[in-house]
Amino acid sequence: MKTKYIFASLLVSSLAVTGCQDMDTLPDGGIVTDSQKETVSTLNPERGVAKVNAIFSTFNQAFPNSSALGAERHNDIGYPTVMLCLDSNTEDVISDNNGYNWTGYDLTFEDRENTSLEGQMVWNDLYSIVFAANNVVGSIDEKTEDANEQFYLGQGLAARAFSYWVMAQLYQFNYKGNEDKPCVPLITEKNSADASVNGCKRSSVKDVYTQIESDLNNAIDLLTNAEKGKVKRADKRYISLSVAYGLRARMYLSMHEYAKAADDAANAIKAATSEGIAIASRTAVGKPTFWSVDEVNWMWGIIVSETDDVVDTGICNWPSHMGSLSYGYANYSGGRQISLKLYKEIDDADIRKQWWLDAAAESDGFLSDEQAAFVAKQGYKPYTQVKFGPYNDVVGTTINANDIVLMRIEEMYLIAAEAYAEAGNRAEGEKYFKELLNNRLSSGSQAYLTDYASNPQEAVYFQRRIELWGEGVIWFDVMRLNKGVDRRGAGFPNAECVFNIAKTDDILLWRIPEAELQANKALTAEDSPAWTLPKPVADE
Repeated sequence: MKTKYIFASLLVSSLAVTGCQDMDTLPDGGIVTDSQKETVSTLNPERGVAKVNAIFSTFNQAFPNSSALGAERHNDIGYPTVMLCLDSNTEDVISDNNGYNWTGYDLTFEDRENTSLEGQMVWNDLYSIVFAANNVVGSIDEKTEDANEQFYLGQGLAARAFSYWVMAQLYQFNYKGNEDKPCVPLITEKNSADASVNGCKRSSVKDVYTQIESDLNNAIDLLTNAEKGKVKRADKRYISLSVAYGLRARMYLSMHEYAKAADDAANAIKAATSEGIAIASRTAVGKPTFWSVDEVNWMWGIIVSETDDVVDTGICNWPSHMGSLSYGYANYSGGRQISLKLYKEIDDADIRKQWWLDAAAESDGFLSDEQAAFVAKQGYKPYTQVKFGPYNDVVGTTINANDIVLMRIEEMYLIAAEAYAEAGNRAEGEKYFKELLNNRLSSGSQAYLTDYASNPQEAVYFQRRIELWGEGVIWFDVMRLNKGVDRRGAGFPNAECVFNIAKTDDILLWRIPEAELQANKALTAEDSPAWTLPKPVADE
């Protein structure tokens, strides 16, 4: 039977995500009681590992939504689909809408139509994480004292919180002032069975954040206890204590709970430092990089293996779409460029200015001779990104097995810099701000410090746009800071993509897919309101 890969079917299929290794089912078909869960999992630890790995496998998939879409879309690649869509919604990540970039509907905001394929993929990908996480959370005794079980349960809770936090930024305006507005259906291990039969209505923004906060609080406690029991993650695909603090710092920043965000960012840095994670030096980022979780500044990432399906596809993967130095769609789409206005505001003493080609389509001293020759051969236009290096630093490689960053320690420094200042401790915030920039600016440069002194939040937002460019996170800043999208003068090559979207325009919100409205009987047409596409404006 061909099933639609939508909310209702996922509610059912998620119960069997690990097949015969489902922790709730005994070999003879009997059901495990709550009191038996910890014992069964402890005696069969591979079941816990399988369930946890199922969560993170959802982040990295080839064509996971093909049955729902009726075709294999070349931008249907798991969570990186969400990253590509959101970056393309901004004014900072530019590409030519020429058919090869696979984000044309995101550039024009046609992805907001509730029949759009992008809208279906984003919704499905995020709920896939939720359902895989629910499968873990629902199969482990919440009072377990086993360190391995605590680690597994912490993974499920933190991953679920991550996905709901992302959705909270997409389907409603920011937390402050919108607490009682509808957000997304809140599905946990406790109501999934009922929801699969009766559907589930949208929960309020406040209720969604309450669940996120609860999950992260519990995850931090569990991961703390797991570490005391000598259980830590095997690699950076898993969520460590530092990452859990980082996720809660993001959440509190979105809620404008600045003192709490500052403390969590500081705790994330402290915990990450104990793992050997540190800000990447100016020298380290003075060349194309950001392709391996082994890099010293990565806290959390999607680990990609050469044998993964997304790699076997050749060109249906994140490096193909985003990379300028690999083989893939970027070679034909013209790659991704930075906003011209943003680029011009970057100080010349900042090494990050070389993450993009200059006005002559060059990056002297940043690219190797081989890389420069490849860039010239591709005919990339000025301001094209060369931030992300190719897999194994092999220029033009057809093996697109780059790892994909989900969190770096530099973000934590930026959260601390903003949050401490907004909480009234500007001096403390400035310490974090300076420490990051000391690793980006040439020796003795005082660039950006005046901006921080006059308006810390805007100064940090500017730094986030530079430092985290292309990493799928800036849209969350657009929403939490009520920025709107002004593409005038940014350098968009297609007139139909030049907009000045007001911060209150509901085209900024994603729509619940039409297929979901049909499958979830608790939803109505009002839950996915009509859209009015933005009208192009004259460029500057």
